[in-house]
Amino acid sequence: MYLAIKHLHMTCVALSLCGFVLRGIWMIARSPLLDAQLTRVMPHVVDTLLLGSAVVLSVMMAQYPFVHGWLTAKVLGLLAYIGFGTIALKRGRTVTQRVLALVAALLSFAFIVSVALSKSPAGFFA
Repeated sequence: MYLAIKHLHMTCVALSLCGFVLRGIWMIARSPLLDAQLTRVMPHVVDTLLLGSAVVLSVMMAQYPFVHGWLTAKVLGLLAYIGFGTIALKRGRTVTQRVLALVAALLSFAFIVSVALSKSPAGFFA
């Protein structure tokens, strides 16, 4: 069961990243596709599955955020990713602010993945 949940989690990671990058491109291009209902709903579905599978994996491994450093780093990276992503896709006042936030969100995402792969709180900074 662990491997199935892990593969679901990794698939959701890939889908979340691809969807975010696509929405970022549409934001820069000022595409009307960014306002489509499917574009607004699907990220919530994918991210709910992503978070749910993360919680299940955490319980299965008996490793928890704020107890194990690498999971704490992932949660903090996730908060940064969400914050920068919100600025990039919604709250940024100028295209420049949105693009800078998009880059920061992608760097946060890369940090989260590096922490997951290395199981080190320093991630790619190690």
